[in-house]
Formats: sequence, C-alpha cells, structure tokens
Amino acid sequence: MNKFISGLQLSELFYKEVVKNILETEFPKLKYSAGLIGSGSEVFGFDTLRSIDHHWGPRVLIFLGEADFKNKQKISNIFSKQLPVTFHGYSTHFGDPDDMGVRLLEKAKKGQLLNHRVEIFTIKSFFNDYLNINPYGEITELEWLTMSAQKLRSIKSGKIFYDQLGLKEMQKNLNYYPKDVWFYLLASEWQKISQEEPFVGRSGEVNDELGSKIIAVRLVHSIMTLCFMMEKEYAPYSKWFGTAFSNLKCAKKIIPILHKVMSSKNWEKREKYLSQAYEEIAKIHNRLKITKPLPIKVSNFHDRPYLVIHGDVFATEVKKKITSKVIRKIKNNIGSVNQITNSVDLLENNNLLKKMEVLYK
Repeated sequence: MNKFISGLQLSELFYKEVVKNILETEFPKLKYSAGLIGSGSEVFGFDTLRSIDHHWGPRVLIFLGEADFKNKQKISNIFSKQLPVTFHGYSTHFGDPDDMGVRLLEKAKKGQLLNHRVEIFTIKSFFNDYLNINPYGEITELEWLTMSAQKLRSIKSGKIFYDQLGLKEMQKNLNYYPKDVWFYLLASEWQKISQEEPFVGRSGEVNDELGSKIIAVRLVHSIMTLCFMMEKEYAPYSKWFGTAFSNLKCAKKIIPILHKVMSSKNWEKREKYLSQAYEEIAKIHNRLKITKPLPIKVSNFHDRPYLVIHGDVFATEVKKKITSKVIRKIKNNIGSVNQITNSVDLLENNNLLKKMEVLYK
C-alpha cells in the first residue's frame, strides 16, 4: 500500500487516470457528469488513515441522463471487467454490504469480476434518494428546514470532476440556505442562547457546578453553531463538528475562549469566559449588517447579577428582516431539524424528516 492520500484526491485521480479512459473508449458518445459528493468523511476532507477501515477506497459517482440510465448495468459490467484490481495501492474491489450497508475493501481473487464502486445515478435519482428533493424543482422553505445540514455539507464539500449534465449547478443551488431561512435559523439559535444564558450563574450559585457545566457546554455548542451560520457554512455532525469549526474564519479568536469556558473550575470564571465569547459573536453579528448595530457588551440579567448578551434581542431584530410569508407564519423559534435534535436515527431518515414539516405549520 502506498502512502495515504485523501479519499477525495484518490477519487479524482481514479476518475482521470482510469474511469474517464474506459468511458471514452467504450462509450465515446456518452454524456455524463462525474464526481464525489454525498456520504463519507473523505468528501469533507477529514479522512485519515483510520478511515480506510470502512466504505473508503477508489470510488467515483457517475451521473447519466434519463435515456442513458437504462444502460446502467451494461456500463457497470464494463467497469467490473476493465478496472485494474488495485489503484495507488488500494484494491478497487469491495465486499458486499453488511447489515448497516457498509462495504469494505477486499482483495479480488484471480479472474474475479470486480465488485467496484463506480456508482451510477441520474441527477434526479441521486438527489431524490439522498435529500428527498427534486433538484429540478424549487426547494420550498419547509424542505430547507427539514434537510440534514450534514448532508447539505456533503454536497457542498464534494468535488465534481467532469460535468456535461449540469451537476455543478445543482451543487451551487445547495450552497447555503436562502436568505429568509438563514435569518430564521440565526434567530432561533440566538433565542436558544437567551433561554439558558443566565442559568450558568444561577445553578452555580446554589453549588450545582455540574449543572452549570452542562449548561455551559450547551451554550458553547450554540455559540459554535451561530459561528457556522454567520459564516454561511453547514455544520457537520458531532464527529467532525470541532474539526470543521477550526476551519472557520472566527475560530482562531474564539477557540481559546471556549477552551477556557470548558476548563473553568467554578461558575464565576465560566461566566467570565462565556461573556467574552458572547461579545465576539455579537461583533460578528454586527459585521453582517443584517440588523441595526446591537450592543456587544454583556450586562445583568434583569435585576439578577448574571452576565448575559440578551440573545432574545438579537433574535427579535433578525426576525424583523424576514419577508417570506411562509417563514413569517412560523410562530415558534425551534429552528431547523438540526437545531431541534442530533439524533442520527432522525437526521438520516428522509421519511421521518419529511414528517417534521408539520412542526412549522
């Protein structure tokens, strides 16, 4: 096995050096698009040597037009016969899916047809299956609110190697939430902060340091979520949440503060460093210029001596800027499905996500 290279780089090389040549030789008139989007840590660029133990390997997604898709099996069979058994030291043969749908790299036996992962779709079938949307139709506000941000990031972060069918345009359309959906998500996260920001001090005041820490952790998560939103980047799920956050523009300044919040031994210090973090995100908010300038300094929570940024004020001002009738009709501040839950069983189930639309009606 050669030195590890990222899966996205491996995929692009696999396409350019092998897959493309086979397609041009065997199907010279075929119009298609090719790339690597969708599931996989390598799509985010976060894969390491550890990642090769499942699902990872030389793979490419091929997209065909509806008329050519009927030849899917014929094209796949050609790859089974003509692909090299290894590429850059990695097998191109994958085992059958296990009960979880995971496929592992396996060494092909002599003369065996390769069980490869040059996977073939139409653009419509891929997006319908992966995001439960029609990529050629208008995506509604409620569809945006009930799509997994993790999956949206996996479309945005992927790479398209060749495009005759407009796949790049589909990727561009999913680059980030529409303006009014974005405003609603921002307001909802600010509101979430407002609901708990005084409790770090209140629980600590009654010697519940554990409770204070738990609340502080949730507030740190909300601060980080707001940063993703304000920089218009989809947040990945928990495994890569911190890694992706470290790539944000604001990370260099905010991460050291958040570490101090997490390591604080008492609620007074915890509150002190949370206050610093609040002031930083308030500054970022004002630089967006989506509302009038709002106070960036913390102050007491009403008559109680707990320092807060008053997240509800930010939420109220952001919501004033929403013009969409659909979004304005939403009376709650629960945000997107990702702001409601981190349950993988929900966020990876398109049928359940579709049912979540009822929460916004």
